Amino acid sequence: MVSGTREQLRGGMEVSLAQYRHRVFIRELGWPLQTEDGLERDAFDRADTLYVVAHDDQGRVCGCGRLLPTSGPYLLGEVFPGLMGDIPLPRSAQIWELSRFAISTPEGMRLTGEQAWRNTCALMADIVRVASEQGAERLIAFSAVGNERLLRRMGVNVHRVSAPQLIDGKPVLAFWIEIDEQTLSALGITPTRQVDAGRGLIT
Repeated sequence: MVSGTREQLRGGMEVSLAQYRHRVFIRELGWPLQTEDGLERDAFDRADTLYVVAHDDQGRVCGCGRLLPTSGPYLLGEVFPGLMGDIPLPRSAQIWELSRFAISTPEGMRLTGEQAWRNTCALMADIVRVASEQGAERLIAFSAVGNERLLRRMGVNVHRVSAPQLIDGKPVLAFWIEIDEQTLSALGITPTRQVDAGRGLIT
């Protein structure tokens, strides 16, 4: 697992990440995204964007997550604000957006269901850890309904912003991921800040 801005990702990792995103989100999932030369990037892949990248022993990308503070432009706020329903869009340095979350079986490997599940939990744990280290107290994300169930199975404190809506014929919803005692404990993360016991929040 590595994390950082595109400049901080070691040699070739950012390009490998863009290729992986193209394979997963466009070729496999069929998202109607504009791409160039087999690389999936958009306007939110900026110099200050943080990435968490999972890779195998050969450095081949097999998982990722993208983090942006909602104090600046972010995908949900600029492109899909309607998913918030009647709730105001978050605009705070303490609330970060998680997008482009994906994980795959490393090339040439066979994993048991338990191994694949541990990898998924490990990627999510690193994403939450990186966001927390940046001062995030909660994440906002949107995806297919199945990812909400996945997070609940992990034990993460996740809850819906509003009802699912159809995007390209598929139900999509926005949800909060609280970076609190429940989430950190479920993901096996040691708090780096003091816990407000009354609210279960990290301060």
